[in-house]
Amino acid sequence: MRKIILSADSTCDLNNELIQHYGVKHYPYTILLDGKTYKDNIDITPPEIFEVYYKKKLLPKTSAINTMEYYNYFKPLIDDGYEIIHINLGGVLTSSYNNCCIVAKELGNIYPVDSQNLSTGSALLVLKAADMINQGLTAKQISNTLNNYKEKIHMSFILDTLDFLYAGGRCSKISSLGSNLLKIKPVINVNNKSGAMSLGNKYRGTIEKVIVKYIKDKLSSHDDINNEHIFLVHSGMDEKIISLAKNTILEHTNFKKIYVTIASCTISCHCGPNTLGIAFETK
Repeated sequence: MRKIILSADSTCDLNNELIQHYGVKHYPYTILLDGKTYKDNIDITPPEIFEVYYKKKLLPKTSAINTMEYYNYFKPLIDDGYEIIHINLGGVLTSSYNNCCIVAKELGNIYPVDSQNLSTGSALLVLKAADMINQGLTAKQISNTLNNYKEKIHMSFILDTLDFLYAGGRCSKISSLGSNLLKIKPVINVNNKSGAMSLGNKYRGTIEKVIVKYIKDKLSSHDDINNEHIFLVHSGMDEKIISLAKNTILEHTNFKKIYVTIASCTISCHCGPNTLGIAFETK
């Protein structure tokens, strides 16, 4: 039986500790900013993107992983005798998944999985895949299970500002100004059946107050939560707010593990600083 490599787009937002622990390979998205090209979280970070925006009012463009990149990435692994499980950023958000499928068909022994999610919503599928590899399942069995498991994952995040969504053409200037003046913090939900994003609750107040309310509301909306682990992902926040969020989570559900990660540039450039999200599974 061929050995299995676990791989993912870098937008799964796993931290270095988890990447090393689970032996996950990942491929970065390309960031285009101010006439220069970067590799996401390799030679550019979210704080640098925010700094350029506030100084020059420039937002980066993100480039989907193309077929040549996937080919050059996968080919040596296939030649070494591996099968590959690769978990993609939601196909509704990018052409990367389609490009990955094209290369998988050409090379064989590659199983792309459309996460129908983003950020740590995808990361939960990576951890699920890692567990199944350890259990000795085949790559095809793992792929089939992941495709049936996606709808158990719940990902959402709350924004501190709409400036970045507005700058990226994703909301009107009036909405942006209104939310900022009224201190309204909107929630963005990821549809785990399609991968599409939609507007959820809107909270008013400081980021500290609304994060507590947001987390409580999200965890209270399900009575069958898997308490094995939960992801807390952010685009750069004060450690006091992260601690507040972790304590709020534990007050509601006794998760065995809370993984704290920082969102990739590809994710952060659309939501802006002080964005916080949670991703968890139901049974």
